[in-house]
Amino acid sequence: MADWDSETDLLVVGSGAGALTAAFVAAREGLEVVVLEKTECWGGSSSLSGGGVWVPNNSLMRKAGIPDSLEQARAYLDATVGDRVPAARKEAYAVEAPRMVEYLLRHSHLRFEMAREYPDYYPERPGGTTGGRSLDPVIFRGRRLGRMHDTLRQMQSRMSVRLIFTAGEARKLMLFRRKLRYTLTAAKVFLRSVWSRFSGEKLLAMGRALVGPLRLSLDELGVPLWLDTSVTELIAEEGRVVGAVAEREGRPFRIRARAGVVLAAGGFPHNREMRERYQPALIGTKWSSASPGNTGDAARMGLELGAATDLMEEAWWGPTSVLPDDMPLFLLVERSCPGSIIVNSAGRRFTNESASYIDVVHAMFEADDPETASIPAHLIVDQRFRDRYPFVSFLPGQKISQESLDSGHVTCAESLEDLARAIDVDPKGLCETVARFNDMAAAGSDLDFGRGASAYDRYYGDPTVEPNPNLGPIGEPPFYAVTIYPGDLGTKGGLVTDVHARVLREDSSPIEGLYAVGNSSSTVMGTTYPGAGSTLGPAMTFGYLAALHAREQVG
Repeated sequence: MADWDSETDLLVVGSGAGALTAAFVAAREGLEVVVLEKTECWGGSSSLSGGGVWVPNNSLMRKAGIPDSLEQARAYLDATVGDRVPAARKEAYAVEAPRMVEYLLRHSHLRFEMAREYPDYYPERPGGTTGGRSLDPVIFRGRRLGRMHDTLRQMQSRMSVRLIFTAGEARKLMLFRRKLRYTLTAAKVFLRSVWSRFSGEKLLAMGRALVGPLRLSLDELGVPLWLDTSVTELIAEEGRVVGAVAEREGRPFRIRARAGVVLAAGGFPHNREMRERYQPALIGTKWSSASPGNTGDAARMGLELGAATDLMEEAWWGPTSVLPDDMPLFLLVERSCPGSIIVNSAGRRFTNESASYIDVVHAMFEADDPETASIPAHLIVDQRFRDRYPFVSFLPGQKISQESLDSGHVTCAESLEDLARAIDVDPKGLCETVARFNDMAAAGSDLDFGRGASAYDRYYGDPTVEPNPNLGPIGEPPFYAVTIYPGDLGTKGGLVTDVHARVLREDSSPIEGLYAVGNSSSTVMGTTYPGAGSTLGPAMTFGYLAALHAREQVG
């Protein structure tokens, strides 16, 4: 090959949690590492996320006396993921995810706290638990990053003061009008946020508290992270990946990677052509909450080398509203609070609204047909709900903005019939659905879809409402509706990998020197979502494993 412009041991493409974990572990194990990020900001979709990692049988559970075991983890993965992915990859995750966490706790600045009350998404299935497997990053002092903080990808916010809260506090914050201790949590969060702004500490929470400590740890090891640098081509010699062609400051350059290349550049949620080729016809790019840099580069480069792909039709789905400025808003709490329903064009419910977000979108796909459209669907609430609970971008009791009303983001009407006509839903169907729902709410049992039966449903419900924290009547005008779409946190499909995160060909042979982690690979979680952090947990675990394997490739 022609002369190289630069050389390193391991080249990492991307800058989310999986990429940073791979880079940190490799550097600490003695490899020379370079990280490339094609956008102007680092952190990827990880920085926009809740930051949690789902790790069964973790050490924080053991210290807290919460029972779990490798056997339970295996049983739960079998009961959720099933045989959609190879057993060896599920086993690698169950065994190595706790080791990954321990490695980072020992050697990096990253710290976790256990989400004691956050259940698995299917806690009633074999091996499921009602809390402890999801780990949240501890709030981090962003000022420690120095100038690196300026290029950390930030989540958009419409609030005058950016609230800084952990994933564990989010639930209490959203229900601050319902319990005194939740009100106190809200006050704590507000004061912390104001202090952060005026003290200069630049506190980071959730996804930014995950990638921030990792970036600081990398920086202390002297690992460069080049922004605005896109990898356009992988270079292979005799079937082994030995480097890549990248573009920086308007010119191409060739970088040799003696131990290999780790693709950790996300999936293809913002690549319209790929979504049209692989995914349902109704899916576009504007409903995705993933980082804008996720345009399928890893999949494209892997396919050019003969890599196999899987799960390309899937994503980390979730019901999503589109704000007047076209920003997607992933809906979580609203669906579970009492007094809300999701209906199709016939005005009928078609799923358990409080179920895992991926299941709600799967239900949208399954219920959609030429006669009854469930894409889009509509979230319906009344004034009682508005006074008590958050509703899309509005806090409890906050007046709906004229911008949201004028744009059609939120529809308001004095009667259910008028609301139905305004959103092109069958009025008779909606009225009948609400009447039946109100009867079931009074009885405390959802006879149609079992809403509130699972501990996961109840986690985001209102604990002050009995007998079912997820059920409440809809009847106090005015009534409100917001249109919801099948959005996502990123795509699930990508390059097929083995237990070392090596990319595989169609014949299952590895492409030596090429690794893929996170949404650049086909997920170990198959078509489902076992618990909070099932995206980031595997990304970081297989990033860790890729680094350990790459270490053995350098003599």
